[in-house]
Amino acid sequence: MARTKSFCWGSSALLFLCLVGFFSTPAKAALKTYRFDVQVKNVSRLCHSKPIVTVNGMFPGPTVYAREGDTLLVNVTNHAQYNMSIHWHGLKQYRNGWADGPAYITQCPIKTGHSYIYNITITGQRGTLWWHAHISWLRATVYGAIVILPKQGTGFPFPQPYKEANIVLGEWWNNDVEEVVKQGNKLGLPPNMSDAHTINGKPGPLFPCSEKHTYALEVEQGKTYLLRIINAALNDELFFAIAGHNLTVVEIDAVYTKQFTSQAILIAPGQTTNVLVQANQAPGRYFMAARPFMDAPVSVDNKTATGILQYKGIPNNAQPVLPQLPALNNTAFALSFNSKLRSLNTAQFPASVPLKVDRHLFYTIGLGINRCTTCLNGTQLTASLNNITFVMPQIGLLQAHYFNTKGVFTTDFPDRPLTPFNYTGVPLTANLGTKLGTRLSKLAFNSTVELVLQDTNLLTVESHPFHLHGYNFFVVGTGVGNFDPKKDPEKYNLVDPPERNTIGVPTGGWVAIRFRADNPGVWFMHCHLELHTSWGLKTAFVVENGKDSDHSILPPPTDLPPC
Repeated sequence: MARTKSFCWGSSALLFLCLVGFFSTPAKAALKTYRFDVQVKNVSRLCHSKPIVTVNGMFPGPTVYAREGDTLLVNVTNHAQYNMSIHWHGLKQYRNGWADGPAYITQCPIKTGHSYIYNITITGQRGTLWWHAHISWLRATVYGAIVILPKQGTGFPFPQPYKEANIVLGEWWNNDVEEVVKQGNKLGLPPNMSDAHTINGKPGPLFPCSEKHTYALEVEQGKTYLLRIINAALNDELFFAIAGHNLTVVEIDAVYTKQFTSQAILIAPGQTTNVLVQANQAPGRYFMAARPFMDAPVSVDNKTATGILQYKGIPNNAQPVLPQLPALNNTAFALSFNSKLRSLNTAQFPASVPLKVDRHLFYTIGLGINRCTTCLNGTQLTASLNNITFVMPQIGLLQAHYFNTKGVFTTDFPDRPLTPFNYTGVPLTANLGTKLGTRLSKLAFNSTVELVLQDTNLLTVESHPFHLHGYNFFVVGTGVGNFDPKKDPEKYNLVDPPERNTIGVPTGGWVAIRFRADNPGVWFMHCHLELHTSWGLKTAFVVENGKDSDHSILPPPTDLPPC
């Protein structure tokens, strides 16, 4: 048995799990099994107690540990009153969309009292990802980290940290989130915003009744720590910083980056960022803090969640120092931070950017207003891509595709808007209706795709983090204003662009991504602001099979939940 140093860190229970998994790990790929019991538990935050949906009674849920090359078997049993499905955010699930998890896209949900085993092989990926519920707004409390260590004998392409910790950022509502959403839908308006942000499920001492609900991280003077930061918030991009300590970015979305140092990071919902932190300050207690970024006229929960970085031997009553976070609307910081992200592009970790493009797609992102007979004021806010608001089907799209079931979806999603306009000019407040449909785009197997996502000023401009399931992509270009198909491609970075699975489309701007469609199946693409996803800001790609069975969708598992 090969032995390896464990880099896990946290509670004794998590450390025990980690030691079991990694102190005696075979040199070859391993099979790791996890049991996820979805159950309701009473949790108290901000002087309020309420029942929440959890996995194994934990909030946040358990961390899934694995190594590159391992196979995971996660047995999810649903004991809650809601239908459930779990998405393994950022895992590519090659040919195996059945394990991807979004309800009514790759599976029907797991009903109360039923189980489903997610069978996942981790191929060519290592780093920080995460898992979360992918049905209604249940991911408000149903989420956790995925830590994929490199293969045995393979180190990090950066200095070995002394220890590591997960920093999972989230949101908290005092009221039942599903009821809050129902109320918003009745009005045709956004539901009430969250009451707090959280760090590892805890809002920190700036909130009432929260002194005991504060995450603390003990460090030793002179040591270097790896923080695996995940934005699990539903609707807010977040700044994160630690008072007096610089953050050295080494990885995003489980892809290594060229290192750079920043006083703060910006992280959108769905994204992960790994940073190195040196405990090189005077021993004391230092606040770590997370607060939203919003540079559009949109209301957000502008409250600051805090945790504490505490040097060993310092008493708990020492007053912590607050970090200087960028201002709520600091666009310049956001653009500058994202512009520094670069792939390693080394022989071991190449950036295989498609240089020739087979298919050019241009999708506009818009908000809108549609008639609603059940809404109080007769209208409802909505969202669309190319003016099409996505309608969720009643059975899984992957099943419909695999079994050739007719009438579930069409593959006529337009490659570009039918009516071009000045996308980011003055706010457009007339003709805000959208078309409804379950319309997908079909991609030939192994074809190369360039997709430009363009924000628009329909009602208002806004930043939108977009997530593509089943793939990573290269962010080859981005800009503010309208995309210029003649001039902007000349400025693309085709050498070492950042590679990720979730990208923020800048407010009133555009982003260009490229990927090779080499993973057959039906793959969801959506805004990772839960509000906009629920309003229809989503679509899916049907990627055709290759020429043989090794490049075709695997058969569905026998325990796939029925519709």
